[in-house]
This record gives sequence, C-alpha cells and structure tokens, in this order.
Amino acid sequence: MVKGHASPAEPFDVLIIGAGPIGLAAAARALDYGLDPLVVETGPCAGATVREWGHVRMFSMWRDLVDPVARTLLSEQGWREPDASGYPTGREWVDEYLTPLARALDDHIRYDTEVVGVARQGRDLIIDDGRERTPFAVHVTDHTGGERVLRANAVIDASGTWTTPKPLGGDGLAAVGERGLSAAGRIAYRLPDLSDSAVAARYRGRRVAIAGSGHSALTALVAFAELAADDPDTRISWILRRPAVGNTFGGGVADELPARGALGERAQAAVDAGVINVVTGLRTEEVRLDGDELTLIGDNGTKAGPFDEVVALTGFRPDVSWLSEIRLSLDVTLQAPFGVAPLIDPNVHSCGSVSPHGVAELTHAEPDFFQVGMKSYGRAPTFLALTGFEQARSVVAEIVGDHEAAARVELELPDTGLCGGSGVFEPISVPLVVETGESCCSPTTT
Repeated sequence: MVKGHASPAEPFDVLIIGAGPIGLAAAARALDYGLDPLVVETGPCAGATVREWGHVRMFSMWRDLVDPVARTLLSEQGWREPDASGYPTGREWVDEYLTPLARALDDHIRYDTEVVGVARQGRDLIIDDGRERTPFAVHVTDHTGGERVLRANAVIDASGTWTTPKPLGGDGLAAVGERGLSAAGRIAYRLPDLSDSAVAARYRGRRVAIAGSGHSALTALVAFAELAADDPDTRISWILRRPAVGNTFGGGVADELPARGALGERAQAAVDAGVINVVTGLRTEEVRLDGDELTLIGDNGTKAGPFDEVVALTGFRPDVSWLSEIRLSLDVTLQAPFGVAPLIDPNVHSCGSVSPHGVAELTHAEPDFFQVGMKSYGRAPTFLALTGFEQARSVVAEIVGDHEAAARVELELPDTGLCGGSGVFEPISVPLVVETGESCCSPTTT
C-alpha cells in the first residue's frame, strides 16, 4: 500500500480525526507500530485551532508538551527541541513542534477535510450482524464542498471541543436574546487578544462584562485590568454564577504549575484593588438590548449592566452530533466515556490530579472507536497534554493488538495543589512572572 493512500477497497489501518497535538501524537504512534494512519483535519494546517489562541502562553513547560515517540521521529530528521524549561505560546507550540511533526507525517495528513459522519460501512446504529468485522465509513467534505467516504479499520476522534463553546445562559442553553447578539458580534466566546491594537481598540473606553470562573476568565480579568489601567474610562465587571468568589482564584503558591498559581494571584490583586467590579450569583437568563446597551438578567431577576461588550468564557462542550451512528458509551452528565467520567467529574473532584488512564477507561461499546484528548473529557474543564499523549499511546497499542502495552500506565502526573483546572488547550494570554523568573500563562476554561 502506498503510504497515506489506501484504495477505496482497502481501508486505512486507523483514521484519526484532528491534526492537533493529540491527533498527531496518535499518528506518530501508529507509524511507529508500522500502521498506515490517515489524519483528517478541518483546518488548512496542523494545529489550526491552537493557532486561534496563538497569543496564549501556557501553564506547561516544553518538556511536557512533546510526545515521546513524536520527539524521536522529529529528532531523526534533525529537529532541534526547544528549551525544556520554557513556556511556549500557542503559536510557538504550532511553529516549533506541531508544524515540523506534521511535515514529518507528510501525506498521512489531509487538510481542509471535515468529517460530517462516522458509521460502520453499510450498517446503521441498530445493526448487529457482522458489525465488528466491518470497516468504518467516514463521510467527509473538502473545501470545495465535495463529498466522499473514507474507510478505516479503526477510528480515533481527537477533534477537541474548541469549536463548541458553552453559551452564556446559566442553564446550559443560550439565554434569551443571546443568539442574535452573538451573531451581531456583541458577545465574544474567546479571550480577545488585547496585544492586537485593533482588538484592544474595540474594548478600550467601554463597559465590559467578563462571564466565567475558569482560568480563561481569570486571564481576561488580568488583561482587561491592564487595559483599564491605561484608560480609566474602561470599566470591567466580572459575572459569576456562583454565590461567592470562594476558591475561584486557585492554589497560588501551592500550585505545582507556578504559572497557573501566579495567574490566580494576579487576578485576585486586580479584584482587591477595585479595578474589577464583581457580580456574584447571576445565572444569566436573558441578555436585553436597550439601544446600544446590554443588560444581563438572571433567573432570579438580578440585573447587571449596562454593558457595551460581553466576553463569555464559560467553557466548552463536545460535539457528538456527527457520531449518531456510532455506539458511544458516554456518561450522561459529562458526555465523557464511562470509564473516564468518574476520574474527572467536577461535582465530585474539586482538587488534585486526574489519575493517568488509557484504553480501559476510553473504550466505547463500538469496537475500535476511541475518543482522546480534550474530547475524551466531555464537558469537564481540566486537561493536560501529557494525559492526551498517554491516551494516544494506550489506544494505538490496543489497536495493533499489543494489549499488554495498552494496559500499562506509563505516566505519573504531579499533584496540582489546586482546586479546579489543569489544562493546556484553551487560551489565556497574559504573561505572568513567577518565582522561577519565567514568563508563562495558562490555557484552561471552566
């Protein structure tokens, strides 16, 4: 078989959805085992969604952001690894690691290719007969709108959750009036890059509401506080659904990810200084537009505003709409695989690290179908690249029949010392000076 070009009658060994950090790691692992993988990516390049938060500097150091097998593959091609103790931005992660890795994977990747459905060839969800022996049919469209079906013996969904942010509405649905205002650009669901003068000009001198309690929201507080310091007419309000700030600022110096602890401390300093107006206990039910002014109205009648702009940083959720013909074993609350959900449930686990896990926890009722990376965490907000690399290692080992390797746990994660989050995929963009003297930030949203 020609590398990366299975014939219509000959399925790929494994088809990987998403050319992000975990999808590319899975492809490198598959190649290392001698498989013929194909990665399909909606965007025009590897790490396309990471580029969307390229201005963000991350919690994790370079040493924790490179898959071991990918490192070997790149080293054989003369790649110079960045300083292991440095904290890259999203853009640096793409330029210095993901792009070279994609180049090494060569024609095993197809860009501008969107997966619109996955099924078993000739069998819908209810058909049992011969299901396990039948290849997957992966329906895709390309940038021209052309449609085709790719076939694979196994499928790894590493598509992430970046494209499906949670709405501002406190009940998980869009608040009354939210959709129209979102379409009009009055509500943003990503952390603005205030280092861009054109973006900063949009918010300077305006009344801005920042909604959310995760690390993206904390970073927004710090970034907008700095904007307000330069322009006193810029007024910032922080909208929290919870009744009090409580432990929202995190673990501070107790956090084993120093950049993340420093982020919380800087956000708290901005609040304590009175630069940020805090509104607690507001679960938005309606966004009302009066002239050019926005008012947030809670389900208990509480009002906040008026505002000129709203930045909703309330997290992300998985899109499983195109997996309707796959037998998913998902927790009804988190929309994560059954085995993973108890390890990450924020209703139960408030502090500490998530146990390393692999194929045993990631297995669905559909044989040879797996979700890895941020997608595997469903609606839970915490994720580390190291966790994703371990998932990819275990899943690919299972696909090739190396069950002993698949069952092993080859990762030890540190205790974070922080209630709340430990992710690397959602954007945070304010440089933070920590005790080590490094400049670093955090990308996690809750």
